[in-house]
Amino acid sequence: MSSSLAELSTEQQHWKRNLWVCVLGSFTTLVAMTLLLPFLPLYVQQLGVQTPAAIAHWSGVAYGATFFSAALTAPLWGKLADRYGRKLMLIRASLGMAIAMSLLGMATTPWQLVALRLLAGLLGGYASGSTILVAAQTPKAHTGWALGMLSAGIMAGSVVGPLLGGVLPPLIGIRQTFWLTGAVIFLAFLATTFLLKESPPRAVNQRAPAASDDATRLNLPLVRVMWLCGMLLIFANMSIEPIITLYLARFVEGDRAVTLHAGLVIAAAALGSILSASRLGRLADRIGHFRVLIGGLLVCAILLIPQAFITAAWQLVVLRFLMGMALGGLMPCITALIRHHVPQNQVGKMLGYSTSTQYIGQVTGPLFGGFVGGSVGMSPVFLATSVVMAGCAGLAMAMARRCGRSARKADES
Repeated sequence: MSSSLAELSTEQQHWKRNLWVCVLGSFTTLVAMTLLLPFLPLYVQQLGVQTPAAIAHWSGVAYGATFFSAALTAPLWGKLADRYGRKLMLIRASLGMAIAMSLLGMATTPWQLVALRLLAGLLGGYASGSTILVAAQTPKAHTGWALGMLSAGIMAGSVVGPLLGGVLPPLIGIRQTFWLTGAVIFLAFLATTFLLKESPPRAVNQRAPAASDDATRLNLPLVRVMWLCGMLLIFANMSIEPIITLYLARFVEGDRAVTLHAGLVIAAAALGSILSASRLGRLADRIGHFRVLIGGLLVCAILLIPQAFITAAWQLVVLRFLMGMALGGLMPCITALIRHHVPQNQVGKMLGYSTSTQYIGQVTGPLFGGFVGGSVGMSPVFLATSVVMAGCAGLAMAMARRCGRSARKADES
């Protein structure tokens, strides 16, 4: 028994260095995935598309292509990570993204742009792969904090990407922006290759049962509930995306002012999540992941209600910042709960499916917000999303009670 613990300690002694490598790589790849949002229509126009309707069509297809292919392939990469090693999957993802981003700067037609964006999603998956590696290698007592730090890096990449996309093309050109991004991701590939440490997959799988008995049992009902909670979290965060500009136009005059406030609302939510992710993760390590998850979901449900009745734009900025703080640590809690209730050799597959469900939320959230906002009104979007979050909290609470009863029965027996 002592030799097994010693082997586990040797495997995990590099978990902090691995975490920072994963944070850097996830940040750069998320920057790459979101970088082209501000200048995408201009690039499509440069590729020969002239009419506004066609530019909008090709831009939407090209932007969504990466997330579509990434959602389809996430479970596959997770399964392969369990079999052949998580580091190998990160090497593949970082090198693939570096190549895909460089090729994007060489596109000559709109269909090539779409195909290369599909390729980026197919070859990518660094952030989801990092989540799997960090969740698998980090000691249980620090899982929430480590996943919170990684989540903060991912969200920071999503914020910085569009900002750089608005700054770099006027300075160095659109194609050169892609090439520069590819070079930065290549540096992440080198860091992953030479700095990240992982034990051979077979050795990890052999040691996992001896290291932790509870990790050998798959709690599939809990995992499925966590998949649903992850999807609904993203759903709630993205539901106001299609209506935010129109909603703020009620309180702000002038197109520039409306656009500025819309950007502030989105940035405020992201900033709140970045600031709170690691702190809530550390809190969850101390008091329990279910408690932080349920509390955060309830706080989000409550904060969504006043968003439907604001009287000034600044109120929405403040409320979305507070909601972002509540949301920040919830995805790390969901990931940690999945990690702690699946066998070591199934971590990648189960978290891969979790990533796919989150992409579903990323797609259905804006669709829901746009449909409800256009059919019923914009205020009901916030109220309906509040009901969804409260229902999600109820599901998590029921699952926590079920797990508690199972633990008590196991202790009695």
